Amino acid sequence: MSLSDVLDDRRVMPADVAARMADPKAYGEWAPIHRNLTWLRQNMPLALANVDGYDPFWVVTKYEDIKEIGRQPTIFLNNGIRKTLINQDFARRSDEALAEGRKPFNRSLLTMDAPEHMRYRLIAAPRCSPKRVKTLTDKVREIARGVFDRLEGDGGECDFMDTVSNRYPLRVIIALLGLPPEDEDMLLDMTQRFFSPSDPDVTAEQKGNSIGATANHDVAHEMFEYFSAIVAERRRNPGDDIASVIANAQIDGKPIELFDAASYYMTIATAGHDTTASSTGGAVWALAERPDEFAKVKANRKLIPSLMYEAVRWTSPVSHFMRTATADYTLRGQQIRAGDWLMLCYPSANRDEDIFPDPFEFRADRVPNPQLGFGFGAHVCLGQHLAKLEMQIFFEELFNRVDLVELAGEPRRFDSIVVGGVKRLPLRYRLAK
Repeated sequence: MSLSDVLDDRRVMPADVAARMADPKAYGEWAPIHRNLTWLRQNMPLALANVDGYDPFWVVTKYEDIKEIGRQPTIFLNNGIRKTLINQDFARRSDEALAEGRKPFNRSLLTMDAPEHMRYRLIAAPRCSPKRVKTLTDKVREIARGVFDRLEGDGGECDFMDTVSNRYPLRVIIALLGLPPEDEDMLLDMTQRFFSPSDPDVTAEQKGNSIGATANHDVAHEMFEYFSAIVAERRRNPGDDIASVIANAQIDGKPIELFDAASYYMTIATAGHDTTASSTGGAVWALAERPDEFAKVKANRKLIPSLMYEAVRWTSPVSHFMRTATADYTLRGQQIRAGDWLMLCYPSANRDEDIFPDPFEFRADRVPNPQLGFGFGAHVCLGQHLAKLEMQIFFEELFNRVDLVELAGEPRRFDSIVVGGVKRLPLRYRLAK
């Protein structure tokens, strides 16, 4: 018996709330969906969403429930393409493709489960350790200073996302992968189109194989062609970059497949910078609206580590991942059946009133701050130590270079259900003398 067989009105959330859980535009609006998530936490913390065109799914809104699921990766699987919310038509077409022997659009760490997941994770893990990441400090600071230099020529006003927040972590990833610097604009464009297939400002027209997906699979084909060439080149001429490590890795004593290596690159080159850009951009947006918080950190740089975690909590750049139950399980008094689908709502967990006092207040000095923005458990973000280093240096440079920030227009978020964040951040600023 699966979830679709046991729909119970006492556990099914209101239809309008359920529809927003699957609507990219709702995540672009942000404040309204947080009202929905707050209502769910208070009234139906584990509830069923029944949305036309989608398999029914549980919506998990409480912090401790998401951690409980994360502790048991053999019971709650990523399950390939169903790692994110996809509609029934896309799921059917994906299943048919796999049955015909065609490959999925990618095979990243995000799609894998044990034991395969750990085998692939260990390829890059040594390069992502705290000790190894620390050796990148000088290079990352050099990149940050170069990006912040752009503020000198913008006359005190800019779209901060395009000028600074998007460029900085992307340039770090380009350096780590050893990609051509001149490909920066192309990689940024592909990333934004990949994560936001329903945003009209990013993707003018959804093509057939992306409808019903939470990422643009047409862009994935472009990325695969680009990164396959990089894999081939690194196999001919390996260097000391992480692209060479991946291209020449072995799995179970055999060279990693081209498809898997290119998929690995795709994950690093998209999620590896977009989430950090969203966190820093979201924090600057919050600081621009709260001059007292800006002044607090400006006067006391020891608050930068707590500001970093508040930036991640506040923006929650990854909105959800899905898990598939492999066995019956009781969670918060509800019976989860084998085969059931669950949505882990990270923005909700990061505003859970039971964990975070005054969760809708942005506090640069919030301690403790056990945010879940990097995930939890076996699938915790592999690049979190790099992201923390990048944010530490970002905020150091921001407060060294800038004395004031304020909004110069209305910021906008991406219409994206999985990896979202700030799309436009018109900012007025005064540089330090």
